[in-house]
Amino acid sequence: MADAEGQQRVISVQEWRDAELIWDFHQMHHELRPCSAGIGLGSHDLGVASHTVDLYRRGLFPVMVFTGGNSPTTKARFPRGEAVHYREHALELGVPEEAVLVEPRAANTGQNAVFSRQVLAEAGIVPESVLVVCKPYEERRSYATFKKVWPEVEVVCASQPVGLAAYAEGIGNAKLVIDMLVGALQRVMEYPKQGFTIPQDVPEDVAAAFKRLADSGFDSRLLPR
Repeated sequence: MADAEGQQRVISVQEWRDAELIWDFHQMHHELRPCSAGIGLGSHDLGVASHTVDLYRRGLFPVMVFTGGNSPTTKARFPRGEAVHYREHALELGVPEEAVLVEPRAANTGQNAVFSRQVLAEAGIVPESVLVVCKPYEERRSYATFKKVWPEVEVVCASQPVGLAAYAEGIGNAKLVIDMLVGALQRVMEYPKQGFTIPQDVPEDVAAAFKRLADSGFDSRLLPR
């Protein structure tokens, strides 16, 4: 499997075990229930938009907000912005226009929360709860960010029900996916110190898996030192 630099990287059995442990930790395993609004977090993964539509069709929220501008990794894929493309995808899937709101400016998860709250308020919606839909390995950090920025609202998280191996196959780059898992976990651990998120308890085995993978070169998404 080629890594971000186009070189081959064989993933060992232990590395897969560590990655699967972190993958599972990233997911909040929330029991889904009806919420005031759904919020789909923009990214490179159009599956987030598709899953948001699936949850809407299940009656879990009456209105959705797609939030996200552009980043260096999404500009080529979504030139008009992540949220705009997500909205277009939802409309193609048959969601009525009045059920889809767009927040096209956010550049990080904190702004996803702040700006989505503003868009909902402008639409006359003051939610008691939000169902945040994101990539599978971003559930925990998204939850921690929304609870920090928007503490008065109940936050439920969801992502596509897919395993690590299938997700990596879909991306086409297992090494890069594990890099992203490792980088996301580092942010779960480090961002509370910077005031970006609420603290999350990280089990010792998950922290040990993180260190092994980071030390083994799964480090392209780590925070700069």
